[in-house]
Amino acid sequence: MQIIETERLILRPFREGDAADLFAYLRAPTAPCFLSLKLSDLAQAEAEVRKRAVDEGSVAICLKETGQVIGDLFGGAGDEEEDGTASVGWHLNPQFGGRGYAFEAAKALFDHLFRVMGFRRLYAYVEDHNTPSQRLCEKLGMRREGVFIEFVSFTNDDAGNPIYENTMQYAILRREWMSGASAV
Repeated sequence: MQIIETERLILRPFREGDAADLFAYLRAPTAPCFLSLKLSDLAQAEAEVRKRAVDEGSVAICLKETGQVIGDLFGGAGDEEEDGTASVGWHLNPQFGGRGYAFEAAKALFDHLFRVMGFRRLYAYVEDHNTPSQRLCEKLGMRREGVFIEFVSFTNDDAGNPIYENTMQYAILRREWMSGASAV
């Protein structure tokens, strides 16, 4: 992954020294889909940073002014790529929510994946109760393609039974991105 700069952010690979910032938002993930990534201590965060550092699809979102990691993106690498299609996603430290950072970062990633990497189609899965991510998808020009009813479970109820989530799929094609890029 090449380094991408936006007005306020730097998107770059994870590296040594990022563990404390990663731990700040993965010690208590707010979205159920990130519960499997929960980190219990700084040592676990350091191991996760080492893993992400060699993952081409894992991108750290950093404040340009301070270098602090405030979240991460994924997309454009891995076994799921097929026929020019890639899954994308984002996770932002809640302390930095509501300031447009997720949009700024995702927009830059999408532009890179379409223009530089040549992807044909990007898609994202969003739980039906995660309205901030739904709004972000729509702001990025993605369309909702469908809803998978009781698609996946991230948690269990008190009796140990899975609680299934309804999941929406959003997507955008390169031609849609290119024709709407000036409007986004």
